[in-house]
Amino acid sequence: MSQFEATKVARSSEPSGLFKTIERLGNKLPEPIVLFFVLALVVIAASVWAASEGASVIHPATGKDLPIRSLLSHDGIVFIFTHMLNNFTGFAPLGLVLAMLIGVGLAERVGLLESVVKHTILNAPKALITTAVVFSGIMMNIASDAAMIVLPPLAALVFMSVGRHPIVGLMAGFASAGAGFTANLVIAGTDALLSGISSEAVKAVSNDLTVTPVDNWYFNIVSVFVLTVVGVLVTDKVIEPKFGEYQGKRKTVKEHAPGVEKRALRNAGITAIVYLSAIIALAVWPNSPLQNADGGLIPSPFLKGIIPIILFFFVAVGLAYGITMGLIKNSKDMTKYMSEAISDMSSYIVLIFFCSQFIAYFNWSHLGTWIAVNGADFLASIHFDGIAVILGYCVFTAGLNFLIPSGSAKWALEAPVFVPMFMQLGYHPAFIQLAYRVADSSTNIVTPLSPYFVVILSMMKEYDKDAGMGTMIALLIPYSLAFLGSWLVMLLIFFTFNLPIGPGIYPML
Repeated sequence: MSQFEATKVARSSEPSGLFKTIERLGNKLPEPIVLFFVLALVVIAASVWAASEGASVIHPATGKDLPIRSLLSHDGIVFIFTHMLNNFTGFAPLGLVLAMLIGVGLAERVGLLESVVKHTILNAPKALITTAVVFSGIMMNIASDAAMIVLPPLAALVFMSVGRHPIVGLMAGFASAGAGFTANLVIAGTDALLSGISSEAVKAVSNDLTVTPVDNWYFNIVSVFVLTVVGVLVTDKVIEPKFGEYQGKRKTVKEHAPGVEKRALRNAGITAIVYLSAIIALAVWPNSPLQNADGGLIPSPFLKGIIPIILFFFVAVGLAYGITMGLIKNSKDMTKYMSEAISDMSSYIVLIFFCSQFIAYFNWSHLGTWIAVNGADFLASIHFDGIAVILGYCVFTAGLNFLIPSGSAKWALEAPVFVPMFMQLGYHPAFIQLAYRVADSSTNIVTPLSPYFVVILSMMKEYDKDAGMGTMIALLIPYSLAFLGSWLVMLLIFFTFNLPIGPGIYPML
C-alpha cells in the first residue's frame, strides 16, 4: 500500500520551525476588536504628539495646508463623542454586507447553494471531476466562509466515489474555496465589504471618489477561469501523484429526497431566469431609469444599485427552492432563515464599531493624509514606483496573512495607510484593493491561525490518522504559490496593457 509521502515530513499535529514561530507570534496578537481599540488609542496619542510639533500636510487635491489635529483638543473631544454613532452607522461596509447577507444567507440556509455545488460535481463526467470541484470551490465563495466548511468534505467523498484518494479532493476543495476567495463570476459579499472599507480610506485624499462593489468585477471573472486551470493542474500533476490507492473505509455522498431536491433546483433555476430576464430588459429598455443620462450603463444607477439587485435575486431563488423543499411554509420561516444569517454576523458588527472609530479618527486628525503624502514622496524619492511597488505590497500582505488571518480586519488596518499612499502615486484605489485581495486570498489557506485550517485538518485525519499540520501545509503550499504567481502575472498584464479591472475602472487614475 502506497501512503502519502509528505506525512513523513511532519507526523505530529504540532507545527515546527518557521510555522511554529508564526503561530506563536500570531497567537500573541489580541482579538481584532481589541486590536482596533488599541490602534484607536495609538491614533489619539499620535495626533496629540504631531499637533504639538506643528505638523501639517498639503492636501494633494485642494492644495490647502492641513495641520494635524489633536483628538484630545476641544474640537477633537467633541468629534469623538458627537460622531461616534455616525462613524458606526455611516460606515459603508456595514449596510452593504448586511444587505447582501439577507439574500445570500437565505439561499445558504435553505440549502440551495450546497445543492447547486453538489449536483455540479456529481453530474460532472469522471474526467472533469477535478475541474468541477475547483470551479465550484471558487464560485461558492458567494456563501462566504461557509464554502470552506461545506465543499471540502463533499469533494473528498466525490473523489472517493470514483476511486481517487479523498485527501486529494479535500485539499482541492479547501484550496479552491479558500485561495480562490476573491474570484467570482458574480458580485459577492466580499466585494461589498472590501469596497466599503476602501471608500472610507479614499476620503483621506478625495471626497469625490468611491470604490464600488463592481470595480474589480472584470478581473475577478478572468480569475475564475485562470485559477480553475491552475487549480486543476496542481491537483492532478502535483498533489495526486503523491498518493496511492485509498485503502480506508469508503463512504458515499448522501442525497436526501433527490426527486424533491431536483424539483426545487428546477424551480430555483426558472426563477433565476425570469428574474435576470426582467432585470436585463429593464436595464436595456430605452430611457430606462437604470441607465445614465447618455443611455449607457457605465457608470449608471444599475451599477450603483447592484447590491439590491443581487439581494432580491438570492431572495427570489432562495424562496423558490425553500418553498419547494418544504422548508419555507410561511413568512415566519423566511424571516427565521434571514435572521439566522444576520445573527451569525454579530461579531462582525461589533468589530465594525471599533474599526469605524479607528478609521474616522485617522481621517479627522489628518494623520492619514500626512502618512499618504509623505509616504508617496519617500517612495518616489527612492524611485520605487510603477508596478514594482504594487508587487512588493502583495508580497508584504501575503506574509502578513500568517499573523492576521482575517481578511476584512487586515484590509481595515491596511487601507487607511496604503490606499491614500498609492493614490498619490497615481494608482486607482480599486486596483490597490485588487492587489490586496489577490495577496490575502493566496495565503489564507496555509496560515495555521485560520479557524478553518484546524477544521480541515480534523477532516484529513479521518482518512489518515497520522497526518499532521505539516502534512497539510505541505499539500497546500503548491496551491498557494501557484495561485499567487498566476495572480501577480495577471496584475502585470492588466497594468501593462491598461486593461479595465471593472466597468470603467483602470489600474491608474
